[in-house]
Amino acid sequence: MIEKQNVAFLVGLTFGIAASANFPVLILSMYWKGLTTRGALLGGVTGLVSAVVLVVLSKAVWVVVLENPAPIFPYEQPALFSMTLAFLVTIVVSKLDNSASAAKERDAFDDQNVRSQTGIGAAAAVSH
Repeated sequence: MIEKQNVAFLVGLTFGIAASANFPVLILSMYWKGLTTRGALLGGVTGLVSAVVLVVLSKAVWVVVLENPAPIFPYEQPALFSMTLAFLVTIVVSKLDNSASAAKERDAFDDQNVRSQTGIGAAAAVSH
């Protein structure tokens, strides 16, 4: 079904899908105190689903594989759009999450950040 596709191009598409699902969650978990589990989950799923849908609607699949006359999505690499959407959904859902677990996650960010940068907890870092 995809024998006419360039392997390097297909690898690029898979990296775009992976980046859309993973990069927003990874970068926000390292640098944004407001990230919640609910926001990370919905943002990652949004990035994954939107990237796959845009790949299917692009020329690479819609025209070459499915033999339709014109692509619905005019760009060959969807990551710019799907990654932006994943960032947006992650941030909006995290900001709207007012649950008790979200408050605990936000409060735990500083200690987690110190631990990830130094390897020791914040209380231990203060005592040294």
